[in-house]
Amino acid sequence: MLTAVAVPALAVGLSAVPQGNGTQQAELVGRSVLPSATFGEQVPSGALASPANGVTTPFAAQPVQGFSGLLRDGDDWLVLEDNGYGTKANSADFLLRAVRLHIDTTTQRTTVLEGGFSLSDPDRELPFTPVRSDRRLTGADLDPESFQRMPDGTFWIGEEFGPSLVHVDATGKVLAAPVQPDGVRSPDAWDLNGAAPTLGSSKGFEGMALSPDGRTLFPMLEGAVTGDDPATRRIYSFDTRSGKYTGLKAKVRFEVAGDALGDMVALDRDRFLILERDNAQGPASQLKAVYLIDTRDRDRDGYADKRLLVNLMAMPDPQGVAGTTGGFATFPFTTIEQIAVLDDHHVLVGNDNNYPGSAGRTAGVPDDNEHVVIQVDEDLDVDRTLASR
Repeated sequence: MLTAVAVPALAVGLSAVPQGNGTQQAELVGRSVLPSATFGEQVPSGALASPANGVTTPFAAQPVQGFSGLLRDGDDWLVLEDNGYGTKANSADFLLRAVRLHIDTTTQRTTVLEGGFSLSDPDRELPFTPVRSDRRLTGADLDPESFQRMPDGTFWIGEEFGPSLVHVDATGKVLAAPVQPDGVRSPDAWDLNGAAPTLGSSKGFEGMALSPDGRTLFPMLEGAVTGDDPATRRIYSFDTRSGKYTGLKAKVRFEVAGDALGDMVALDRDRFLILERDNAQGPASQLKAVYLIDTRDRDRDGYADKRLLVNLMAMPDPQGVAGTTGGFATFPFTTIEQIAVLDDHHVLVGNDNNYPGSAGRTAGVPDDNEHVVIQVDEDLDVDRTLASR
């Protein structure tokens, strides 16, 4: 069994937390918050973004928001920001980047650190001309939603406009043209050329896992492909050595056709955790959950086996981590788009706060960037190669 000592980045004594009392399957044991009004690089942004929740636009600097991917970075974390303000049309002044964070569940405060990287295309690898003349990439160029670090230090990014996989170096420089799956195109694809899209807008590669040997990516679509059952979500296999898709890893049946994928992470080559969510927020939320899927399809129904691991709308909180008094905590956000495994009994989940548009925690108040640590009674039996990354 892995120990929490292997993940000091959270500054929380998880090894002292009891491993379940036999009555609960999951329990909230940690929480950390980065305030919504956090800004980074002093480059104006949000000229076409809509004001919301009492926040006016534009901004004098880049908001630190829209986290849609989560990777360990030594004792800290890298989070990937998505396209900005929700659409290709309104995000041309949002610079795409990965941000380095310190997530501290002792103080419950998350801080932005030096480091991270911005996406750019100085070598003109993209098959289209970016918005900015300096070829720094924006939310009008790509919509990054998931990423994985490779053994050589480069990153593969799953994005939604194609959808496609984009290979970048450790500084965020694009290394090759994006690779798109055959027959799958969104309305925002750069090579649609008047053809009918086969995937809804913003329904591309939302989650992506990496195999234990570091050679195969498993990108997963957020929405259904035309011709598939509307509740079906595809997981592809992608060989990073050849730079080619090698078919489908599995199909996953969602609880409701309109539900969306939030993120995914591997436990081993066949088992994954996925975030499934509805499109509501606050009290209107019906389903925000972590599921464990097994792509070996033991019941032979054509879909990955799937079972509930954590109901994010009813997490027991006996320690009052979220300010509750021996009750239940919720994670009631429209978009919940980050998940990482800390050890065999703890997972880290984070929201995409869509600043300033989402107000799931408190009506009329922009959502903060929140991360929660959830203890599960079940032994996740994480592949040790994955656990050491």
